[in-house]
Amino acid sequence: MLDLAIEESDEETLQEVSHQVSDIEEKIDTLSLDLMLDGEDDDKNAIVSINAGAGGTEAQDWAEMLFRMYARWVERKGYRFELIDFQPGEEAGIKSVTFTANGENAYGYLKSEIGVHRLVRISPFDASRKRHTSFASVFVYPELEDKIVIDIEEKDLRIDTFRASGAGGQHVNKTSSAVRITHLPTGIVVQCQQEKSQHRNRDLAMKVLKARLYQHEKKKQDEKLQDMHDSKDEIAWGSQIRSYVLHPYQMVKDHRINLEVGNVNSVLDGDIDRFIEGVLLSKEK
Repeated sequence: MLDLAIEESDEETLQEVSHQVSDIEEKIDTLSLDLMLDGEDDDKNAIVSINAGAGGTEAQDWAEMLFRMYARWVERKGYRFELIDFQPGEEAGIKSVTFTANGENAYGYLKSEIGVHRLVRISPFDASRKRHTSFASVFVYPELEDKIVIDIEEKDLRIDTFRASGAGGQHVNKTSSAVRITHLPTGIVVQCQQEKSQHRNRDLAMKVLKARLYQHEKKKQDEKLQDMHDSKDEIAWGSQIRSYVLHPYQMVKDHRINLEVGNVNSVLDGDIDRFIEGVLLSKEK
């Protein structure tokens, strides 16, 4: 059609072909990404945990900024968001938060966000207006389907109940509805306090525990095959995957693919697809 349109100087057909080419290019880009999402868990929902690093209020505020960024990204993707656990900071921000992103390939996309995220800015909590560096970690696990069985014995669990704290209505301080589950053999601890029902909180906490145990066992089996670029490597403070700089200049840089973006506000508002897609496509090379 393009050759014919050029030969006939057919402007209308040229415009039509141009639109078709754009559509095809978009489909090719989508297909290229889909081909990268070939892991056995990539099509599953994602369980995301964000934890503030050392640094008190400053780090906790950064953790909340990341939480907002991912919540906006989930909304942009049309995924369903469900809050599992929320631990507010003493003065501002959050100590930790766990939520699920429910939708096709949610884990496949979000697993590329596993790692330490670094913020550099003038602290709004420092009266002397000094520049601060803060860290927060992001962990992502696949949500397992009911047909996948993880063997958890009751004797291996310690289940504690306590009164919920923070936002949630009048019920939170009246009953011990919050649940904390410790898996004794591995030391993995999960908790949930967002629901009024202790039974519901226990179910949600068990779902997170199963996901974490599955990932724990999978990591042990694949440990010899992991390399420096494996997203499931052990994460250490200071080995950040991405830096968000608000002062003295504005830039977000992904250190794995050397991608720099100047519009920090857009990124913090959930525009992180270019980083996720860049990491996924880099594994093709």
